[in-house]
Amino acid sequence: MRYPYPGEVKRDTRTIDEVLAAARASLRRVDPVEAAAAMAAGALIVDIRPIEQRSRDGEIPGALVIDRNVLEWRLDPQSAHRIPDAARRDRTIMVLCNEGYASSLAAATLRQLGLDATDIDGGYQAWLAAGLPTQPAAERGGS
Repeated sequence: MRYPYPGEVKRDTRTIDEVLAAARASLRRVDPVEAAAAMAAGALIVDIRPIEQRSRDGEIPGALVIDRNVLEWRLDPQSAHRIPDAARRDRTIMVLCNEGYASSLAAATLRQLGLDATDIDGGYQAWLAAGLPTQPAAERGGS
């Protein structure tokens, strides 16, 4: 397989906006209020924001922090590197990023692994704007 030369457009490529639209078409995204209610009923919020954003803005109490670069390995029930309590096909997973872009892509990937996954529309910034509970970031990295 050869890669296109600089300036050459490969015919089967898509823009990131097209990739994002396709990812979101596979999801039933939830707003922050819906996410809070789902979390209270047993769903899991997975925060994939980098430590710099969590340190600056805070975290959602009870959310599981998983670094984006290991998300699929931690949540795939078949992975040797999974988090057993989180890597379950019988639990809704709601992915959270800062504004709701990276989380859509991540949630679509988790759905490909057979998980009941979606993302939170507007991300952490929408959570803050809705006045939902937050807490200072814990002194740790992600999982």
